[in-house]
This record gives sequence, structure tokens and C-alpha cells, in this order.
Amino acid sequence: MIIIGIDPGIATTGYGVIETPFLKLRTKTIKSKMKKAKVAKNTAGFSCLSYGLIKTTPSFTTAERLYKLSRELTKLINKYKPEALAIENVYFFKNLKTAMPVSQAKGVILLTAAKKKIPVFEFAPLQVKMVITGYGRAEKRQVQEMIRILLGLDKIPSPDDAADALGIAICCALGIKQA
Repeated sequence: MIIIGIDPGIATTGYGVIETPFLKLRTKTIKSKMKKAKVAKNTAGFSCLSYGLIKTTPSFTTAERLYKLSRELTKLINKYKPEALAIENVYFFKNLKTAMPVSQAKGVILLTAAKKKIPVFEFAPLQVKMVITGYGRAEKRQVQEMIRILLGLDKIPSPDDAADALGIAICCALGIKQA
């Protein structure tokens, strides 16, 4: 199964594409998932197919930025043919200036997935941290190191938005209940 993880934003949207041997998105308990994950030697059986950023230019209008986001996401979907899209679900923002653009970007992402008939799964940041590290308040560096280990990468994925997107995809692959 191929899953694309998304960390939404209007200036930068992180994406991470993974492949997982798990056939179902959900199983009964985290423990059973983790036992299954230990089948492979140094990873959870995941393969990292790609990760990076979709960037938009500040000089563009909001509409142009959202259009570019949709176009670039569509290209990724057409290339990797994911069977699921996992996206960060943010419940609160420190300021309204950030909330509106992120919400607009998320709306475009959800619409793009719906047009392609891809099921969407949403996960809160604390939930992703809990799944990846076993601790919901883990530091970003701890989460990134576990992502590196789970995917069998030589180095921590960067930039942060792309690493977060990979973590969201892994969370989906492990079938944790949605936020």
C-alpha cells in the first residue's frame, strides 16, 4: 500500500510518500501493529519512496498559491498512485494569520484527494508523536530520528515539513484511530 503524508501550509507544504506491507489501514491494537512492524531487520517494513516540499511564491495571490498547491499535489498523486492520503489535523493556532492560510491549503488538499477518489485520514500532531516515539510530548528531533529508523534512511529527513509529512504517513500506515 502506498500512502502520501501531508503537512499542510500555504508557503510550504511538506509531503512524504511511503510504501507499507500492511494491507489494512487499521488493526485492533498498537501492540499488534508494532509486533508486525518488527518483521524487518532495521525498519518497520516501510519504504520511503519520496519526500520534499511544495513551495509557493509570496508574490503570488492566495488563489495562485492554492492553484499551484493543487497542481503539484496532483502530479505527485499521478506519479505515485497512493491508496490513502494522511494529513495533519491541527485543532488550534497561536494566531489567526497562520490559521486561515493553513486551513485554505488543507481545503485544497482535501478537494484534490476527493477528485482523485483517495481516502483521507487525519491525525493530530500529538497523536503522530505518540505513535512514532511512544510519547505524545516528544521533541521534534526524537520524532525525526525515529522516522529515520523506521524508514531505514541514512540521515534524518529534512526539511522539517517533509519529515513531519513522513511521520503522518507512518502513523496512517500503522492504522491508528483518526484524531
